[in-house]
Amino acid sequence: MRFFTNIRPSITLPLLGILLLGVLVLTYCYSSFSEMKNKDVRILEVLGLCQQDPVNFRRENWSCRTRDMLSPQGLLYKQPSVLKGRTNVLTVTPWLAPIVWEGTFNPLIVDSIYKPMHLSIATTVFAVGKYVRFLRDFLETAEKHFMVDFKVHYYIFTDRREDVPAVVLAPGRNVTIIPVPGSNRWQEISSRRMEMIQTTIENQIGKEADYIFCLDVDTKFHGRWGAETLSRLVATIHPGYYEQTHEHYPYERRLASRAYIPAGEGDYYYGGATIAGYVGDVHKLAKYCREQLEADAANSIEATWQEESHLNRYLLYNKPTKILSPEYLWQDFKAKTNEVQIIRFSQVNKNYAEVRPNVKKRK
Repeated sequence: MRFFTNIRPSITLPLLGILLLGVLVLTYCYSSFSEMKNKDVRILEVLGLCQQDPVNFRRENWSCRTRDMLSPQGLLYKQPSVLKGRTNVLTVTPWLAPIVWEGTFNPLIVDSIYKPMHLSIATTVFAVGKYVRFLRDFLETAEKHFMVDFKVHYYIFTDRREDVPAVVLAPGRNVTIIPVPGSNRWQEISSRRMEMIQTTIENQIGKEADYIFCLDVDTKFHGRWGAETLSRLVATIHPGYYEQTHEHYPYERRLASRAYIPAGEGDYYYGGATIAGYVGDVHKLAKYCREQLEADAANSIEATWQEESHLNRYLLYNKPTKILSPEYLWQDFKAKTNEVQIIRFSQVNKNYAEVRPNVKKRK
């Protein structure tokens, strides 16, 4: 305290008091600012504008990343109306998430907003066992219709690397083959998918992509699948149940399973063939489903529809921020209905006994 040696005690004590008060004020201001900042982050998380995840996702951890909906000047399009639109289908959920149907978006506007963002889209697909035969049609039709003019990285999980077809890809689109073991039970292959998605996000995808789509391989694209499908957490309504009420959904009704959904509860029945969203949100979903599948296995129980059952429980209590209509997940054996004006993505007809292990062939 040499600085104060020549100052009278009557002056020193007030100075010390002022310095101490200043330190206390600065400390209080800093703590208040930190608390406000954390509160703002929590608010943004609730709104879906920011996400926090223990896994260090390179792109999403830059900041609370919100994207401005910038539309270029001079873009001409038909004026939208608040009085006209789809009237034969629901286009928004009770929690205000949009349901995407033909006629609910303008591709010109959507593309003008999202394509300049230079987004990177990860796409996982499992071609295990005989399912590798569907891979060529999947990739070739995806190159025509899926996220055209975006950077797309296909992650192909397969036990038959030598059977992966060589498909010509557009610039900025590429393939990574990830070897996985086969299985004598198709249910096991289905259940392991969530674990593999989780670990691949942690090891690779989380460092590279903005969004991720997890799609079934026994499918074809038939029409546009673009940026109108992007959101924080995206689910797709199952084509077999969109006309049904929840008492007819194939939810897991056994209390012993972690996928259990009580009678009287439910929104929509979501198909497991399409899952999408921010990489961090899909990681959270995949990790949850993996943990519940493992808990069920430890209790010697398997949910009715494996990971799809756990997916539906998760989405019941963790509402998706956007829902895709059955246009984005149809079935080839179904006739197109009045509600479904266009089929964009469809599961192909197949003989399950021929392509799936442990399924008995019909005599």
